[in-house]
Amino acid sequence: MDYIIVCAAALLASGLTLFSGFGLGTLLMPVFALFFPVEAAIAMTAVVHLANNLFKIGLVARDADWRIVIRFGIPATLAALLGAGLLTMFSGMESLFEYELGSQTREITPVKLMIGLLITGFVALELSPRFARLALPPSWIPLGGLLSGFFGGLSGNQGALRSAFLIKAGLSKEAFVGTSAVCAVMVDAVRLSIYWAAFHASGWKVLQGDEGNLVLAASLSAFLGAYFGKKLLKKVTLRTVELSVAGMMGLIGIALLTGLL
Repeated sequence: MDYIIVCAAALLASGLTLFSGFGLGTLLMPVFALFFPVEAAIAMTAVVHLANNLFKIGLVARDADWRIVIRFGIPATLAALLGAGLLTMFSGMESLFEYELGSQTREITPVKLMIGLLITGFVALELSPRFARLALPPSWIPLGGLLSGFFGGLSGNQGALRSAFLIKAGLSKEAFVGTSAVCAVMVDAVRLSIYWAAFHASGWKVLQGDEGNLVLAASLSAFLGAYFGKKLLKKVTLRTVELSVAGMMGLIGIALLTGLL
């Protein structure tokens, strides 16, 4: 049953999030957490996320705008180093608020609050007709990379901010998806190397036995979702992609602000 649930979630999430450029990890981690400890669920989700983004590059990298990749991806990668390095410091901070939901305790941390406010702020702008017609000045691209990479390294939530900036960079829908995938891999590779070094130093071993097999099955399912999502990309408009980004950002922003994530 765990294989069926996890693989179905990976397939659907990967297909849906191809358009928004983010969300696979956010949607998949709670599913892994149904069957494994939270720490293991985070590590397993991170591996599927990176593997899926590498697969997506094979599908859409030729559509990437490499000028934007350089201007956005390099600052994002450098900022991810700082964010990941600060993760251990911020993880020790006390939560601002806790409440019970069913049998689980939900908490709102300073990091979640900060990211949630940023994301919901971008959603409010995205839904504004005036902002919808606005193209992002090129000078803002590196700033978007810095913000996206930093919060990606700090909390893993990089995709919403990345998409918020790239969707206004004047890219076609194909270039948006391709550029987003390449930048995501750059940040993932940096932050996961730092996370993994911390796991190794602590002596915590992950992805062995059933964990490794389930991660492999989830990765293959995510590949299928990305493949079919690429087929559907030809049939959607850029505005559909923009609304998909806004909708996913809104859901994730509210979930962070309320402690559901």
